[in-house]
Amino acid sequence: MCECIAISNQKGGVGKSTTANAIGAGLFHRHKKVLYIDLDAQGNLSYSMGVGNDHVYSCVDVLTGKVPISEAVITTPQGDLLPSSPALSKIDSILTETGKEYRLREALQGIFSESSSKNPSRYDFVLIDTPPALGTLTINALTACNSVIIPSQADIYSLQGIGQLIQTLQAVQKYCNRDLVIRGFLLVRYSARAVISRDMTELLGNTASQLSTKLYSTRIRECVALKEAQAKHQDIFTYAPKSNAAEDYRDLIEEIFGGN
Repeated sequence: MCECIAISNQKGGVGKSTTANAIGAGLFHRHKKVLYIDLDAQGNLSYSMGVGNDHVYSCVDVLTGKVPISEAVITTPQGDLLPSSPALSKIDSILTETGKEYRLREALQGIFSESSSKNPSRYDFVLIDTPPALGTLTINALTACNSVIIPSQADIYSLQGIGQLIQTLQAVQKYCNRDLVIRGFLLVRYSARAVISRDMTELLGNTASQLSTKLYSTRIRECVALKEAQAKHQDIFTYAPKSNAAEDYRDLIEEIFGGN
């Protein structure tokens, strides 16, 4: 059965695209079938995977019903990708009909409905990179997915963004997707030496407990190799397999998925 996971936080610059790419690539290296969906108009995930804006179709064409998702997907060395488009920045004015929150979920059902005992699911995992805003695109992602991973830096602004996201998550759980769960919080760009990091870690852990979820014990350390890998359009495990980032994300994948 395919598992669909959104990587989300209201605040920008907390490593959503990096984390979506790294988790997906790690699973891909485990020989899992992975589909990435880039819902951020900035297209950072698409760029990291070597896909620019010259593709025929994008998320916008799928969300507006112009083409089925299978026709818009691009195959890359890191797995399949439903690419971003700058037009995503205008999606709130494009999608205005009742039920707009369900567009991605309905599109993905076209893939999931193909699976059976004789015809297994085309994908084992779908990773959705969401924009740093709580608009139509993030609501679509949360409505479509089974669970959400929330990356955060150890600072007060990131925690403020989490508070706003939690309100949206609770509304989605109530009205659109009762099965949605918070899989866990993830600390990125972490420095154990900073006093504020330790204080914020404790605060985030308490927040996770109140929401019946967890703060992952794995911390993602700051690592220049991540930026270098993105510039080279490679995943971190291919570009710098012995780097701190590769080690941390391997540990994270093991913590989340175990030996699966």
